[in-house]
Amino acid sequence: MIKTPVALITGGSRGIGKGIALSLANAGYDLIINHVSPANVALADTVAEITQLGHKCVAVRADVATAQGRNTLLTTTQKTYGRCDLLVNNAGVAPKTRIDLLETTEESYEYVMDINLKGPFFLTQCFANWMIAQLNDGDVQKCRIINIGSISAYTSSPARGEYCLSKCGMGMMTQLYADRLSEYGIGVYELRPGIIATDMTSGVKDKYDKLIDDGLTPIKRWGTPSDIGKAVVAIGHGHFDFSTGEVINIDGGFHLKRL
Repeated sequence: MIKTPVALITGGSRGIGKGIALSLANAGYDLIINHVSPANVALADTVAEITQLGHKCVAVRADVATAQGRNTLLTTTQKTYGRCDLLVNNAGVAPKTRIDLLETTEESYEYVMDINLKGPFFLTQCFANWMIAQLNDGDVQKCRIINIGSISAYTSSPARGEYCLSKCGMGMMTQLYADRLSEYGIGVYELRPGIIATDMTSGVKDKYDKLIDDGLTPIKRWGTPSDIGKAVVAIGHGHFDFSTGEVINIDGGFHLKRL
């Protein structure tokens, strides 16, 4: 009997994370969705939407920036499902306040880097070791890890330099884990979203509407969380199993150099 695959999505209660969660539920996954804020209507709605699709969904409040939070995610997944086929490192934050690079504070730097880079680095370490054990024991046939990066990995924004550094670091983290885990057949991938329509970007809608209309991206529309979700499902289904360490841009062509 083939068991239902399980995915953990950090920051999975809203925005891009919710889009990924719904896509994976539609594709047949049971889910752990991680959140750090107190339970709220948005979280309840996400869990309800997933369960209505006929799959299990457990919401776990934990801070990926802390060892305790990461351990909570690991042990809860182990106790709830006894397996994890797919880890999606999606949780991330922008600086609380945009500050010029010449005035950025250590407090802001540490806040962003702890959540955006240290957290996923060590969460991947935790889950990778468990995935290796699962594969060795025959509990799963294939495991994969996906990091949600950003076009900010290579696009300068001097008013939020710490965010750019965290996403650039995630790019190298992807390569490092792809290299280290290749002997176990664990593929590691990075998705780089561009301008995606979520509640977090609603405050800059007019600005980016105009930039897109003026040709910022060859594909003249906002991206959606489901655009990211579709790519996650494709990787989860094994369509890129002869690739690892690969970066997939989901940005409407923003990354293209054009004359």
